[in-house]
Amino acid sequence: MKTKLFLLASFVLASFTTFAQTPRSKSGETVWVIVNPVKANKKAQFERFIHEIFWPGASKLSKEEQKLFKQARVLHPTKAEKNGTYAYFFIMDPVIKGANYNIHPLLKKMYGEPKATEYYKLYTDATAGPQIQYIETQSKD
Repeated sequence: MKTKLFLLASFVLASFTTFAQTPRSKSGETVWVIVNPVKANKKAQFERFIHEIFWPGASKLSKEEQKLFKQARVLHPTKAEKNGTYAYFFIMDPVIKGANYNIHPLLKKMYGEPKATEYYKLYTDATAGPQIQYIETQSKD
């Protein structure tokens, strides 16, 4: 799959006290919103990947890379989309310029090969298509 799959994600729930979110972006800073469509029968798998594998694995990263998780959060869907998928929103707020948010390389740093490939397959098998990405700028208000 050539589509870059990006983090944020999965990107953070309040239950992850190790990576409590820092303050949001300031006026003029870039915010990145990624929508991950997830198969209805794979919601539990996707959430397990995000909250039991990916997010906790951030503790194995450098302090600089841990900022990716501290400045990100995940929004869970409340209902299915019209096509039956579930949209999980990953919000990087603010985006760290020059940082690599790609999930597979981060997994390699966290767990090494072949665990990274095994875990990445959990992620990709749960998704129902390409991500939708929005790059926005924080307003002053």
